[in-house]
Amino acid sequence: MATMKVLVLGAGKIGSMIGTLLSQTGDFAVTIGDRDEALLYRAEHAGLRVMRVDVEDRDSLRAAMAGQHAVLSACPFTLTPAIATAAVAAGAHYLDLTEDVAATRKVKMLAETADTALIPQCGLAPGFISIVGHDLARRFDELHNLHLRVGALPQYPTNALKYNLTWSTDGLINEYCNPCEAIVDGRPHEVMPLEGDERFALDGVDYEAFNTSGGLGSLCETLAGKVRNLDYKTVRYPGHRDIVRLLIRDLRLGERRHLLKDVLETAVPLTLQDVVLVLATATGMQDGELRQETFATKIYSKPIAGRSWSAIQVTTAAGICAVLDLLREGSIPQAGFIRQEQVPLDAFLNNRFGRHYKG
Repeated sequence: MATMKVLVLGAGKIGSMIGTLLSQTGDFAVTIGDRDEALLYRAEHAGLRVMRVDVEDRDSLRAAMAGQHAVLSACPFTLTPAIATAAVAAGAHYLDLTEDVAATRKVKMLAETADTALIPQCGLAPGFISIVGHDLARRFDELHNLHLRVGALPQYPTNALKYNLTWSTDGLINEYCNPCEAIVDGRPHEVMPLEGDERFALDGVDYEAFNTSGGLGSLCETLAGKVRNLDYKTVRYPGHRDIVRLLIRDLRLGERRHLLKDVLETAVPLTLQDVVLVLATATGMQDGELRQETFATKIYSKPIAGRSWSAIQVTTAAGICAVLDLLREGSIPQAGFIRQEQVPLDAFLNNRFGRHYKG
């Protein structure tokens, strides 16, 4: 196959990881685009090809996309519509990591007339969890319940939140504040974030899980009429949800998200020593019997290309890189709106990037 020219927009924690994974193979000619000179310097110092791109400048965006086969967005979800629109105009495939429902709807509209593939929500959740959920669902003759749980957690929690920042603060706040999609008793519902608190243990560790927005991607639409109950919850250590609800609801910082972001980024440290937990459980009828099937894995931070990377960086970047690789191979559709659940789980896990999810 010919080398695939790829523009990765966003040189932050995830964009740099994407660039590192793709560049190692020799099959992708990768350029990292950003307007932040400090981030570009760091990426260039790590051996990546960089370009100054102002995503909010239409001409700058158009010039950067010229000649690219694919555009990958690791930018905030607010920039998704502009980037996707420019990618379609440039005749490039488009992939992103957004958890934002409204932004994804815009991408879906653009895909109706696109000659290339538009594949949003390619990260961990949404992303990999939808691939797992759909794989479990298809094994049942009659699907009763599908429960999807994902958490990115510090290995060594020490503060009251029992949490460290490991990815986009904007995305985290978005998940904690926006309505959540679900299917309840066979009907689509919007449920409140930070509700539906539950407790469980895995490998001797206690966890809590609660509703957060965006994690299901397009799975509600795909499984409509096929499942009785479907939900997605974020996993944390016990006690986290109560503190977050105090901040967002009682102190009303959910109405002042810029202030909440400042508080979190000032007080909650980053960590590269994290673990990603994925737990998916399906129950229903198989061969006339009521059965349950579960997928569970933990992925830890690891060194790659001489640098230490967090588990959330690795899993998020591996998700979008694996889907891009499968697109390059022709293993998934080449045009239109592509849902995560159209990606076969076996193909994903056996992919050179998807293998990172095997722990």
